[in-house]
Amino acid sequence: MARSYIIWVMIATLSGVVAEKLIDQVIIEVSGIGYGVLMTPGCLEDLQTDDSVKLYIHEHIRENSDELFGFLSLEEKMFFELLLSVSGVGPKMAINIMSVGDIVEVRAGISNGDTKLIQTASGVGRKVAERVIVDLKDKVGFAGSADISSLLMATKNNKDEATQALMALGYTLQDATDSLAGVDSKLPLDERVKQALKGKS
Repeated sequence: MARSYIIWVMIATLSGVVAEKLIDQVIIEVSGIGYGVLMTPGCLEDLQTDDSVKLYIHEHIRENSDELFGFLSLEEKMFFELLLSVSGVGPKMAINIMSVGDIVEVRAGISNGDTKLIQTASGVGRKVAERVIVDLKDKVGFAGSADISSLLMATKNNKDEATQALMALGYTLQDATDSLAGVDSKLPLDERVKQALKGKS
């Protein structure tokens, strides 16, 4: 008897043209199809109608809906998914948390135990903010940094996606830089990250 299999195909990226900007989402036209993608206000501000753009996508599928959450960098997507690992934090709440500042400021706030900053996110109460701090404090990439101001500036100025990906996985900026030092920068992003992780193990 032949077996049947269900194969889930998740959208990982979208490359297309900005057709419309709405209050909390953007419509990306790809080969004549418009995809509605939910984004943070900061990401939306960086996009203009008719821009050609590549978005990193987190697809959230439920019984009666299929939502796309988009990010301009892999680091932002991975940080979003890190927030989702916290009990009680869903996609909309994770977007709200990311909307209280840029990704560097939010990660620094979590690292510093700043529950008040996290509570400024819409729908986030004290208990959830404390849970985010407890669960992610040691996973946001700033652990052990003696001078966090210098690290924040360095992170903002660093556009290397492999470095960003490693930091989203919990590496400090220095560890990410050291791990990638011997990896060929011309390799594809996923291969650079794999080699960096292998070298660190």
